[in-house]
Amino acid sequence: MKHPYPVIRSRLASGSQWAWQNLPIPFRVKLRFKNMVFHTLPGLFAWTRAYRRWQAFNFHAHHHFHDKGADALDQTLPAIADETAAIPHVPKLQAPPLKQKPAKLICFYLPQFHPIPENDAWWGQGFTEWTNVRSARPRFKGHEQPHVPGELGYYDLRDPSVLPRQIELARLYGIEGFCFYFYWFGGQRLLEGPLERFQKDRDLNFPFCLCWANENWSRRWDGRENEILMAQEHSPEDDLAFIAHVARYLEDSRYIRIKGRPLLLVYRPDLLPSARKTAKRWRCWCRDNGIGDIYLACTQSFEAVDPAQYDFDAAVEFPPNNSTPPDITDQMDPLDTPFAGTVFDWRTFIERSRRYRRPPYTFFRGVCPAWDNTPRRKQHGIVFQHSSPQGYQQWLCNAIQDTCKRFRHADERLIFINAWNEWAEGAYLEPDQRRGYAYLEATRMALVRRSAEAQTCEPERKQSIAIVIHAFYAEIFEEIFAYLKNIDSIPCHLYVTATSEHIGTIGDRLAQQPHPFRLLYVENRGRDILPFLTILPEVLKDGHEFLVKIHTKKSSHRQDGDQWRQDIFAQMLSEKALRENFKHLKRHPEIGILGPDGHMVPMQYYWGSNAAYGLALSARLGLEPADLNALHFAAGSMFMARIEALHPLFNLALTQDAFESENGQIDGTLAHALERMFSVSARSIQLRTQSKHNITTDKYNFANRTMG
Repeated sequence: MKHPYPVIRSRLASGSQWAWQNLPIPFRVKLRFKNMVFHTLPGLFAWTRAYRRWQAFNFHAHHHFHDKGADALDQTLPAIADETAAIPHVPKLQAPPLKQKPAKLICFYLPQFHPIPENDAWWGQGFTEWTNVRSARPRFKGHEQPHVPGELGYYDLRDPSVLPRQIELARLYGIEGFCFYFYWFGGQRLLEGPLERFQKDRDLNFPFCLCWANENWSRRWDGRENEILMAQEHSPEDDLAFIAHVARYLEDSRYIRIKGRPLLLVYRPDLLPSARKTAKRWRCWCRDNGIGDIYLACTQSFEAVDPAQYDFDAAVEFPPNNSTPPDITDQMDPLDTPFAGTVFDWRTFIERSRRYRRPPYTFFRGVCPAWDNTPRRKQHGIVFQHSSPQGYQQWLCNAIQDTCKRFRHADERLIFINAWNEWAEGAYLEPDQRRGYAYLEATRMALVRRSAEAQTCEPERKQSIAIVIHAFYAEIFEEIFAYLKNIDSIPCHLYVTATSEHIGTIGDRLAQQPHPFRLLYVENRGRDILPFLTILPEVLKDGHEFLVKIHTKKSSHRQDGDQWRQDIFAQMLSEKALRENFKHLKRHPEIGILGPDGHMVPMQYYWGSNAAYGLALSARLGLEPADLNALHFAAGSMFMARIEALHPLFNLALTQDAFESENGQIDGTLAHALERMFSVSARSIQLRTQSKHNITTDKYNFANRTMG
């Protein structure tokens, strides 16, 4: 079939797309009609982009080692109005950086956040990436634009305070390096200023590497892709000039190395006249000039080939490029201006990551938090809808697991994140005003979850049991004291919190019992939960394997409150109970939290007024709402736990101000919701919550069912 002339074809396609999107019939009816027409009359529509997208999806034109079993799942993903609604604005975490990480996360870093003369000439005076970001607006209902930066603001990379703040944030949340895009055009360099300042400032002690973005620069953003602004000039001489220039970075002690070899990425080696010859020139030059052997990697941004084809050492996954996710443009409801772009379903990446297949060559995984380039391409942009911090966390968890499985050497356990600050493509981890630090928290949480899973298999640590006590009622502490003074054969270390009213009395009594203790003053806020989270860092620092969480529960609103408390104390604090519970957890490494028999209740029946809080916290811990229905929690929040089971919960950014002041509430506060999150934390690292005899009651004597 002879193709229509380009102008007619373009106008016809745009008009057809607008008409299709505005047809007043249900989406499912339209979808059935489209499938029927494309199946029946392929020759009539073969030239259209809509048909090519439909064909690519239906015939699984995926990555050549992608698991085809995931394709069917792509088509059955649930239609959710807004996955991110459960994730609120997340505050900055107040904690030290992680000491142990199962893999090294490297973020691609865009340096186009300062003006340069070339951009002034091409795009207007003072142009930076923020120019596009500020002008963005939503193109369809549910489209989140514009994105507004948070703590860092609309920064200028000429400001010497910006990079240190970015590095501080990256280190806090587990990022172990920036991969700076490097722009070289036949000897002319663009946007190198931030990298030069980074190299000169030795106080910026943070790993980095380079990715040569070796495409031509054109007016692609405004639809004039054939108008070249800055062209590449490839030649043997240019190859040598390039490597001689970047050698200053390869020699830097902070430069990322794989088994001693500096890592250099090339965005598109297929654009080089002969990538093999270029690689050979670079390797020879580096060996002859004291750099040593270099490690070459290529991003799989537009192709998926064995890097050996280019004489490169590895390939880097570069989502969302080079993927064929489901096209859901027809599901979108355009706003006033017709949207001529494309919308894909971001959630497919999560499903595919659950079924990773082993690639036939050295391959580093990549993930992206989100994608939306409408700030650059306007109504012709590409949007990946349904991205969320929760989904990103799960994707990253799966990538970490796959990476650790495939690579033994720590240097090769690399995962690339696209990106740290691609604001005009919607791919950034930096805090914004809508969700705060949610994506950064999700990054750290993925590392925490995978690290905690590994630690449950580590050799034994300190054998003493940490007993964590919140002593709000001095008279009830006497009951706890009676148990403590009778524990003789089990080594224990006490971690006690108390308010100013009773801290003197509690301290005197602690001095009269045989176990070492630490006493910490806390405000009367957050019931027993905030005090527990406040002293938990001390427990973690001392290296205990197990803890018991106890508090002076009074429940004065119930006539059976004393019976409730005393039954739990007997199962958790007696010497016999401590010994048996300790042995039970030792015998059953799959259990993270061991609660008292008769006090384990199903989550789905006992949410109370805590569902909204609970869903938001669960999402931040990486669990879907459906995952919660099978969980149980220890009513009264007293239990014995494996320390690792609480690591995810501890790494949530929960400020003291987020906890309501104590006014006699019996339900519906953040603290009440967190009582249910201990089991969610354990589940996030594949650990169970149960009692010693695995007894769960649907009809709990000390609380009323509220759901089910």
